[in-house]
Amino acid sequence: MRATDGGPVRVFLVDDQQMVRAGFRMLVESQDDMVVVGEAGDGGEALQRLAVTAADVVLMDVRMPRLDGVEATRRLLAGPTPPRVIVLTTFDLDEYAFAAIRAGASAFLLKDAAPPDLLGAIRSVHAGDSVVAPSTTRRLLDHFAALPDPAARPGVDGRLDLLTEREREVLTLVARGRSNSEIATDLVVAETTVKTHVGRILAKTGSRDRVQLVVLGYESGLVST
Repeated sequence: MRATDGGPVRVFLVDDQQMVRAGFRMLVESQDDMVVVGEAGDGGEALQRLAVTAADVVLMDVRMPRLDGVEATRRLLAGPTPPRVIVLTTFDLDEYAFAAIRAGASAFLLKDAAPPDLLGAIRSVHAGDSVVAPSTTRRLLDHFAALPDPAARPGVDGRLDLLTEREREVLTLVARGRSNSEIATDLVVAETTVKTHVGRILAKTGSRDRVQLVVLGYESGLVST
């Protein structure tokens, strides 16, 4: 359930370690524009509590007992007006984190990320169509660079057929980690034009945000390393 009242960013914490949740709670609640509205120790408990708790952003651990963060993210985002999800992992290039991204999570961060990075990610994800943190995009690109070759990927799906030639061009640049301003420079167009194209691409492909576009660009084979 996603809050829409324009107040502080409502953050929900999901981690099987109570001390980790306590640390995140202290950090989040030190901010004037954020509030922790609840917490849970595993994915199942999180789904139950989020069914009756308005939240904007969920910090979701991926490796938990009973129901892990990947499946919890998938079920949570299948509901109406779901919150946005940031998955947290102890391990860089964690396959669980990539699975959660495919399930619809908006970003992932290492648990030892600097406090400003975590707070910035919460604000960016809550803002919707904002530029994904370079560290997140870089890890995604590194992950797809490790795939054997485009032929080994799932393949182009029908969503790309819905895009115009210019929209495919913009998607390619987004998937390569380019910001709106960089894309505008590359294509010699106004940044507002790029934002319009990105919005249309998101709508046509059913993608939630730029991270999902990076995944689509590489998994479809539109972009190769």
